Amino acid sequence: MKAQFFGLIRKIFIPAIALLLLTVNLSSAEQVARLSVHWSAKHHCAKHAQIFADRVNERAKGKLKIEVYPSKQLFGIREVMGAVTSGAVELGGIVGVVSFPPINKNFNIASYPSLFRSYDDQRNFFQVSPEGKKIWNEITKKTNSKLIMYNPVGPVMTFSSKRELTGVDAMKDLKARRLLKSEEPMWDAFGSKRVSLPTGEVYTALQTGMIDTINSPPQSIGAYSWWEFLKYAQKPYQYYADAFVMANAQWFDSLSQDLQKIILEVGKEVGDLSTNGIMEAGEDTLKQFQDKGGIITVLSGAEKAKFDKLMNDKVIPAMADMIDAKALKAAEDYVASLN
Repeated sequence: MKAQFFGLIRKIFIPAIALLLLTVNLSSAEQVARLSVHWSAKHHCAKHAQIFADRVNERAKGKLKIEVYPSKQLFGIREVMGAVTSGAVELGGIVGVVSFPPINKNFNIASYPSLFRSYDDQRNFFQVSPEGKKIWNEITKKTNSKLIMYNPVGPVMTFSSKRELTGVDAMKDLKARRLLKSEEPMWDAFGSKRVSLPTGEVYTALQTGMIDTINSPPQSIGAYSWWEFLKYAQKPYQYYADAFVMANAQWFDSLSQDLQKIILEVGKEVGDLSTNGIMEAGEDTLKQFQDKGGIITVLSGAEKAKFDKLMNDKVIPAMADMIDAKALKAAEDYVASLN
């Protein structure tokens, strides 16, 4: 009788204990999240995405591991937003001026020439001002995403392999890479020929002569080795191209409170690090570009006046047609209020 009793205990309690231990192990098992970025591993943004992942992994202490996939191993610049939205990846490196205007055209404000004076001005418009918040909230709602970290790609300027960019007239008939719809007015005003290309195809297009001119943050010409072909550059900077680490909102909300806190804290830390270093990184790239024989023209005097007139007479009015008048006026008023 005693043997039967203990046998019954074993049958009931041992499996129950085993199930309890399995449940505990599963609940404490390390979760894995994938962060897809299209940037080359040498790019400023890819480096800071990796720093972000490393710091989260260290502080999560085995509860979460973020794996970074650079160089569009998973998704390219035009596909990664959709991947985050669908949950195909948990996190993605998103270039705002590429991914957001198709969702809300008013994000074209971010590439409106010479509107914002800094990354802070641009970010605060979308996060603080009523009209800007409305645009941002609609984008994150439609994409099922949450902002984790700012990771800017840098201010945008023009580069060419064809000829020295001495002024507006030098742009005529150049074969210009078009990444954004908002670039079309400028290339058209210059008389350049537009060729639509994602980032991953630019190197080969420059190599084969399909294109000879691009708008780009300086960092990218070194990170992707485009400076093997690009020999000329023109300033001024046109706008501040921002990028973000965005998370699938449902995935983020499913995490424990402590993991959410770690991710957001690290995102703020590394986002500040990335932002504080991007201008210097760009200028350092331009110095290396010149060391390789590259020629940078900084427009001034009559040529700068001619450039400004073209932008004001043709480019800006055409770009304004891509943005709701109310949203553009709100952005202009917001910038004016900062003076």
